[in-house]
Amino acid sequence: MKMIMHRPLNTLILLAALMMVFVPSAFAQDVTPETEVEAEKVAQTGMKFLSTSLDARATALGGAVTADESYNSSSALFYNPATMARMLNTFHVGFSNVQFIADITYSGFSAAFQPSGGNLGVFGFSLTSVDYGDILNTIRADTEIGYEDRGSFSPSALAVGVGYARSFSDRFSVGAQIKYVEQDLGTQFLTSSTTRDFSESTVAFDFGILYNTGFRSLVIGMSARNFSSEVTYVQNSFELPLTFNIGLSMDLIDFSALDPNMHSFKFRVDASRPRDFQEHVKVGGEYTFMDIFSLRAGMAEAFVQDEERGMSLGAGVNLNVSNVNLTADYSFTEFGVFDNVNRFSIALGF
Repeated sequence: MKMIMHRPLNTLILLAALMMVFVPSAFAQDVTPETEVEAEKVAQTGMKFLSTSLDARATALGGAVTADESYNSSSALFYNPATMARMLNTFHVGFSNVQFIADITYSGFSAAFQPSGGNLGVFGFSLTSVDYGDILNTIRADTEIGYEDRGSFSPSALAVGVGYARSFSDRFSVGAQIKYVEQDLGTQFLTSSTTRDFSESTVAFDFGILYNTGFRSLVIGMSARNFSSEVTYVQNSFELPLTFNIGLSMDLIDFSALDPNMHSFKFRVDASRPRDFQEHVKVGGEYTFMDIFSLRAGMAEAFVQDEERGMSLGAGVNLNVSNVNLTADYSFTEFGVFDNVNRFSIALGF
């Protein structure tokens, strides 16, 4: 039985205090001291693979899952670790595959364990791996074509995380994750006889909170992902793609006469402030029939001029057989001049 906090006012005060700390930083503009004008920072971070959405369900919703109370599984570690505290199963494992642009392949795995019925919180593990494919390795040479072919190399990236989440009441949850992050750009030929390994790693942190307001099904969430120190690559330093998200989620069936046991239409909206991109809004909607079949649609970058500005669409199935919960999800994302992106996810809870 989870511990119940009998002073909801304390919870509200804590939530407000956390938002006062993070929100100004999240939405503050960069101002140069010489001109005192706003300077927009774009594409000034590294290890951008950490920003790619892996889970098919979350992507179909435009990534607007920061306040999604039903996103109560190990997959929450990729978005808002606090929602993992609402996990219903004792164990949960999830797998994702993303056929990204430029023949890049993402694979994701997550697992969570809830001992003692949740009295000790929920412990989680996440893994992200990226295969960038084979790239030709050439060096400058005084030849007719101007270069020398030295075969190929295969860049890769990896993020391994351990997380923890806990509910301090039936309304308020917190979560965090620590990640080891590495990006390996392979061994490069500097000359015809000398090589150099180009690989860097660091440690990053994710944090999140989730609060059920008590007004119908309205939920508020906040997350901060990819806190880390600067990474020095060769001679240049860069930061990871730190991102702040504040979100709302609500089941609009609350305002209708439809049976909530048969129908659900959850609307979600996130305000996102990435370190290397302009502020934008994420929106998503999900209709579910009998808690079995779902249809989804969303936009990850609404009202923003970017190649990923198109719609994401998806569907999912949720089945319970012999105390085992099986979910399978698919999403399709428009990606401008690039190929469209397909994602597949499957998960088991028991």
